Amino acid sequence: METLRLLVCDDELGMRMGVSRALRDFRVDIPEVAGEVNFEVVGAETGEQALKMIEEQPPHILLLDHKLPGMSGLDVLDEIVNKPLDMMTVMITAYASIETAVRATKQGAYDFLPKPFTPAELKATVAKAAKHLMISRQARKLAEEKRRVRFDFIRVVAHELKSPINAIEGYLQVIKAGTVKDPAMIDQIIDRCLLRIGGMRKMINDLLDLTRIESGQKPRDVREVDVVAIARTAIESIYPDAESRDITVNLEAPDALPMQADASEIEIIFNNLLTNAVKYNRDGGRVDIVVRGSDGEVSITVSDTGIGMSEEEVARLFNDFVRIKNERTQGILGSGLGLSILKKLSLLYNGEVRVKSKPDEGTTFRVILRETSAAQGVEEAGRPEPGTEPAPQT
Repeated sequence: METLRLLVCDDELGMRMGVSRALRDFRVDIPEVAGEVNFEVVGAETGEQALKMIEEQPPHILLLDHKLPGMSGLDVLDEIVNKPLDMMTVMITAYASIETAVRATKQGAYDFLPKPFTPAELKATVAKAAKHLMISRQARKLAEEKRRVRFDFIRVVAHELKSPINAIEGYLQVIKAGTVKDPAMIDQIIDRCLLRIGGMRKMINDLLDLTRIESGQKPRDVREVDVVAIARTAIESIYPDAESRDITVNLEAPDALPMQADASEIEIIFNNLLTNAVKYNRDGGRVDIVVRGSDGEVSITVSDTGIGMSEEEVARLFNDFVRIKNERTQGILGSGLGLSILKKLSLLYNGEVRVKSKPDEGTTFRVILRETSAAQGVEEAGRPEPGTEPAPQT
């Protein structure tokens, strides 16, 4: 429970004591921010005293009488209108005119409480001000979080694109300068440029997939698909890379496995799993794929004999832009988005992703997919995992 500091500025002692007594055990439940607040009431009998107290310890709610000895309530508002205060001001007066109300509102007054008022009217006004204050805080917090995440996102994207662009530019400058004459060397430079361009294209496509999934704007075509047929197609796509490194790819699956799903989503799942299994494998290694289905649940297991990961590295895997960087992964290109997309796609099917890995021994990913409605899946995919870090890492 949070305690809000309430300052009542009124020259009548009875009014200050009455407000304090009425709010002594008052609680306000604010479900919008999942919290409850109570109040600590302090008093000031003049505007000058109120300003001093605001300067020393700003209250969260200010109950401000219009008619005061010396400075008026409007004079107090004039003094604090441009101060960055997290405070709601409620004017209390028996002599409010339309002109006074307009001026007070322009100077930041949130509400008015006409004298005389009952304890119930006081509580209702204070509760409304407290709710507005807490919801405004939450809105500012979310806006700041959004700005921070967007800044981190742009920073990481710029960082990930800067390196290949610089490499391509450097290669092209070498060719333009004519310092390389050997056609074989020029072909090698062009191949390196094409490799870098392919990496950037993959990153852009992954970003588009990620954005569409999280926004719910990716149209889903859920119908009966054959998961095994999609697995075989994905194997064909990675076969050239596997063959060039003498990596054996094995599939253990029934002849067919029907499932209500979006074929493109299942294809992305297989492509990400198999691409990583080959990319992070050792030459002459193995990739074993096991596809099973029962009781409305599909299990996809992909094991490799590659470089593996530590427990700390596994814990970071599914955050956006995370790539495991160590001496074993040097020179392996990637967007750092594939496993994040894999996790979000599994949530579309009320599913999960499990990982087992040991350094220098290999990694096993197991994806569980369950039949679910398209609408429920999109809602689950957009919901953050408890304990996940929102900020991307590099």
